[in-house]
Amino acid sequence: MRDGVVLLKALLLSTSQRNIYRHTTDGRKQRRIIANAVGFAFLYVMIMAYCVTMCVGYGIIGMAEAVPALCALTLCALAFVFTLFKTNGYLFNFKEYDALMSLPFEPSTVAGCKFLYMYVKSLPWYASISLSMMVGYAIFARPPVVAYLAWVVLSLFLPVVPMLAASLIGLLIAKLSAGFKKTNIVQTLLMFVFVLAFFALRFVMDDLFRNNKTELVLEQMSAMTADAARSYPPAGWFADAIAKGSVPGALLLVGVSVALFAIVFRIVGQSYRSINSALRSHAAKGRYRMTAQRRRSVMGAIAFKELKRMTGSSVYMVNGAMGEVLAVFLGVGTLVIGFDRIVATVTQGAPIDAAILRPAIPLIVYFLIGMVATTTCSPSLEGKNYWILQSLPIEMKTVYQGKMLFNLCLSVPFMVFATLCLCVSARVPVLDTGLYLLLGLALCAFSTAWGCVCGIRHMRLDWENEVEVIKQGAAVVVYLFPNMFVTMGLTVLVVVLGMHIDGRLVALVLTLLATALAVISYVWVVRMAQRGSSLEGQGDAKGTASQVAKP
Repeated sequence: MRDGVVLLKALLLSTSQRNIYRHTTDGRKQRRIIANAVGFAFLYVMIMAYCVTMCVGYGIIGMAEAVPALCALTLCALAFVFTLFKTNGYLFNFKEYDALMSLPFEPSTVAGCKFLYMYVKSLPWYASISLSMMVGYAIFARPPVVAYLAWVVLSLFLPVVPMLAASLIGLLIAKLSAGFKKTNIVQTLLMFVFVLAFFALRFVMDDLFRNNKTELVLEQMSAMTADAARSYPPAGWFADAIAKGSVPGALLLVGVSVALFAIVFRIVGQSYRSINSALRSHAAKGRYRMTAQRRRSVMGAIAFKELKRMTGSSVYMVNGAMGEVLAVFLGVGTLVIGFDRIVATVTQGAPIDAAILRPAIPLIVYFLIGMVATTTCSPSLEGKNYWILQSLPIEMKTVYQGKMLFNLCLSVPFMVFATLCLCVSARVPVLDTGLYLLLGLALCAFSTAWGCVCGIRHMRLDWENEVEVIKQGAAVVVYLFPNMFVTMGLTVLVVVLGMHIDGRLVALVLTLLATALAVISYVWVVRMAQRGSSLEGQGDAKGTASQVAKP
C-alpha cells in the first residue's frame, strides 16, 4: 500500500500542470497552462449549469427524489466510458512502462497505481457533475446536513466499480489484441461502436423531446432511472444512503468498492507483465522473405509514418477518423433512405423544398470530414522523440508537408464519396456536383493547413499519455470549436443566399474563399517552420523530461 502511494505521488508530481507552471522559465508554456486551465474551467461551468438545470426540471415536476439515483447512474456511466477509452493508454502499452517495471514494485502495485492515476485525472469531471447535482437536489429536497457529507464522500467511491469493470474488459481486449499484428484492432472497433451509439442516442433524445413533451420525457426518464438503480446495486446503495439515510447502503458501497479494487488488481497483476510485453513486441513471421525495399519520396515516407502511427493507436484512430466514418454512414444512408426524406425528417415535416438545401451539401459533408484534422495533434505526438526529427537532414517544412499530405489522403476520398452520394440522392446536376467537389477539396485543404497551424502553435511535447494531446490538447480545442460553429453558420448562410442568388455562384465564391484561407494557412505553416517558431515555448525536446519531472 505504501509503495503504491509513493508511486502515485511521483506520477502526479511529474505530470502536474501546476508543478510545471511553478518550475518552468518559459513564458509561453506558462501562458498555455493558464489558457488550458481557463478553458477546462469553462467546460466544467457549462457541465455544472446543465446538471443543475436538469435537476431543477426534476424538482419542478415533483421528482426530486430521483436525483440521487440519476447522479449515481450518470457518474457510473461516465466512469465506465472514460476508463474503457483510456485503458489502452494508461494501464497497458504506456510509454513509461520500462521505467516503471524496472522499479522494485510488484506488477499489481504498478497496475493499481496506474488505475488510481487514471481515477485522479478524471476526478474533476466526476466532481463537477456530482456537486452540481447535489446543489440541484438541495434546492427542492432540503436534506439534513449529514446528507451533504455523505453525498461528497460516497461520490468518491461511485466511479470505482464501473472503472474496475471497464479495466477488466480492457484486460480481456488487451489479451485478445496481443494476438493480432495490429494490437489496437479490437479496442478501436469497440470505440467506434460506442461513439456511433452515442450519435444515435442524440437522435433518439431529439425524438423524445419533439412536440414539447418535456414533462412526459422527464417522467419516462425518472421511471427508467428508478429501474436502473434497482438493477445496478451501487446506484441503489447511494440513493438509499442520501434519500433514506441508510448506513448499510453507504457501508456496502464503500466496502464493495475497496474489496473489488483489491481483487481485480490481484488478478490483473498476475498477467500484467506478459500482456504489456506482448503488446509492445511481436515475433516475426516464419515465412518472412527479404525483398526489395520500396522507395518513397520524403513527404510520402512521412505520410506513411503517420498512417502507421494512426493504425497503432486506437485513440488516434477514433479521434482522427470518426468524421470520415460518419460521412460514409451519411452517404450510404442518403442513398438508401433518400435526400428528400432525410430533409423532411430533420425539419419535422415543415414545408421546405429540399432543393434549397443542395448548395449546403459540401458544408454538411465538411462538418463531418473536418471535425478534427490529424495535423492538430500529429506535431505533438512526436513527443520526447522530437529531437530525432531535428537531427534528420530534412527541413521542418518537409515534415509538416508530409503530415498535411497524410490528412489530405485520409479526408479527400471520404469527402468525394459522401458528396457524390448526397448529390446523386438529391439529383444535383453534373455541373453543380463538380462545383461541390471543388468546394469540398478546398475545404479539406483549409482544414489540413489550419489544423497544422494550430498543431504547431500549440505543440505540446511533454505529455505522458497520448490522450492529453489527441483529445484534450489545446490545439484540438482551438481548431475544433471555431471550425464547428463557423461551418454551422456558413451552412445556414448558404441556404439563405441560395434562395436569392444562383447556388453555383455561392459555391464558386465559397471555393475561392476557402482556397485563399488554405493558402494563407499553408504559408503560415511554412514561415513557422522556416523561422523555427515551432520550437518556441517547447524548450529543447531532449530536456523536456528533466524539466517536467521537477518535484
